Amino acid sequence: MVFHKIEIDDEVLQLLKKSAEPFKDTHNSVLRRLLFRRNDKGSVHEIKTCTEADFPAFPYRIPQALAQTLEVIYGVRKLGMSRTQATNLAAQKRKVAPQTIIDKYCRQLNKHAYEVDRLLDSQNLGELQSLLEKKFDRHKDVIRDFFKSLGE
Repeated sequence: MVFHKIEIDDEVLQLLKKSAEPFKDTHNSVLRRLLFRRNDKGSVHEIKTCTEADFPAFPYRIPQALAQTLEVIYGVRKLGMSRTQATNLAAQKRKVAPQTIIDKYCRQLNKHAYEVDRLLDSQNLGELQSLLEKKFDRHKDVIRDFFKSLGE
């Protein structure tokens, strides 16, 4: 593959950094992921810009860790974002660092980020739903309604 040098401004560089997986991504891999979202058949999706308004609202009574985790799931499964993009958007919405959101879903589910990716990528979200229901057993109704709303 031939590589070319490009110039980018600070704002674009900051977006690349926010969208990158530490110790995994290069600038090129982040740009590829942001620009060339592919569907199951290998064809390229159109670039879609999502905002925090695209996330569903959750009752105030549920724990923030659960709400933040559900927002990331929604971003990935319903809005077609990567986990990193959904995490960054949830962080932006809540005015916290992305690492705060990552910490919530990794610690609450007792999983590493790559394990969360596997759960999000699976055809059936039953395992993920089950983990959340066990962790947040007082909020099973909200969790069940959320997964039903995904329509998968």
